[in-house]
Amino acid sequence: MKITGVELRRIAMPLVAPFRTSFGTETVRDVLLVRVVTPDAEGWGECVAMSEPLYSSEYVDAAAEVIRRFLLPALPAEVDAQSAGRAMEHIKGHRMAKAAVETAVLDAQLKAAGESFGQFLGATRDRVPCGVSVGIMDSVPQLLDAVAGYLDEGYVRIKLKIQPGWDVAPVRAVRERFGDDVLLQVDANAAYTLVDARQLARLDDFDLLLIEQPLANDDFVQHAKLAKLLRTPICLDESIESAEHAAAAIALGSCSIVNIKPGRIGGYLEARRIHDLCQANGIAVWCGGMLETGLGRAANVALAALPGFTLPGDTSGSRRYYATDITEPFELADGHLTVPTGPGIGVEPVQRLLDEVTTAKEWIPL
Repeated sequence: MKITGVELRRIAMPLVAPFRTSFGTETVRDVLLVRVVTPDAEGWGECVAMSEPLYSSEYVDAAAEVIRRFLLPALPAEVDAQSAGRAMEHIKGHRMAKAAVETAVLDAQLKAAGESFGQFLGATRDRVPCGVSVGIMDSVPQLLDAVAGYLDEGYVRIKLKIQPGWDVAPVRAVRERFGDDVLLQVDANAAYTLVDARQLARLDDFDLLLIEQPLANDDFVQHAKLAKLLRTPICLDESIESAEHAAAAIALGSCSIVNIKPGRIGGYLEARRIHDLCQANGIAVWCGGMLETGLGRAANVALAALPGFTLPGDTSGSRRYYATDITEPFELADGHLTVPTGPGIGVEPVQRLLDEVTTAKEWIPL
């Protein structure tokens, strides 16, 4: 497949409500989209990097620059997703940027072949159960109102963001209000240290599915120590940037669950490798989210339909984050989203909506 050119497009997507985590608050998503154009098809990739390097070292301006200066020139004249991944390997890091390029190439490749993401990746289901991530609130009553609303919408799992000073009390309040039947987990986004083990152990009383990324992203050893002190399973997110990282975490006993975010690990091909590795080692996986638009959400839903994804993911409906998405909205039905079946990611941006939120675009001929 020969690429004739690539469009880099920046869009500004206002969130329906501020989304607060232990590392910051987002009100508008500054999204970089990559559109790959070939003689046979066009493909889209969504870069999940944030405006600032808070979740990881990557951020949107840097992603656009590395794509423009290094990743696109590295692509071979005849390319598919596998060869694109190999061609970009020598560039250190920048996995979110690489994932956006690889996904756009793969989308175009599959559209030309008439094959869906789900078929290509090995999906075994036509719909996936959906959880929702609930940010840190100003008060417990506000949190309870938010959780009640999401449960009324049909979400089958609730994830609470936590940080020191906002952990045991909100979790207890949710359990007391909604009971033990609600699937509940927490996400610290690396906000704690091993010194906080006793405080984290207090969460064992609430029958949580997991505690996600309690400690620093680069510390497998401390996570392994913490895992021995808690009854609640530990899930790693930011720590896992490759299949090699996943293998190391499994070998050390750092976690018993892995959150797979394709953008964080360099793309959907690596996501499938991590899925296969975890499945072979009896490690549960689930699909995380980065407040994606419908373009990124479509690919994530297809990934979440693989057999090893045994826990509900953060593949929420469009209106959880955006009043108006840039694709036809993903609508929750009985707590599930339908896996797209069209060629490639199975959705296209609505041009009028895309143009309304576009802040910049650049055409790069190849």
